[in-house]
Amino acid sequence: MLKLNILDMKNFLDTVNSCKGAVHMLSPDGGKKDINGQGMLQARLSEQYRQNKNCLRLTLEIPDPKDYMRIVSYYAGDC
Repeated sequence: MLKLNILDMKNFLDTVNSCKGAVHMLSPDGGKKDINGQGMLQARLSEQYRQNKNCLRLTLEIPDPKDYMRIVSYYAGDC
């Protein structure tokens, strides 16, 4: 599980969409949604990001180790 503060939504979503497997966004109620390649869900996240002054806190679960490292590498480069 990763907790991230997204500061560059476009590059974050590009990274998510380059993953081979699921990238689950966890919600406070315990639910999870795969955001990989999900245009409508990504559009809602982008809107929340803009409303929150270009910052969005997400908790992710990424089952595939290569995809996990792809997201971690993106985040390390974004800071």
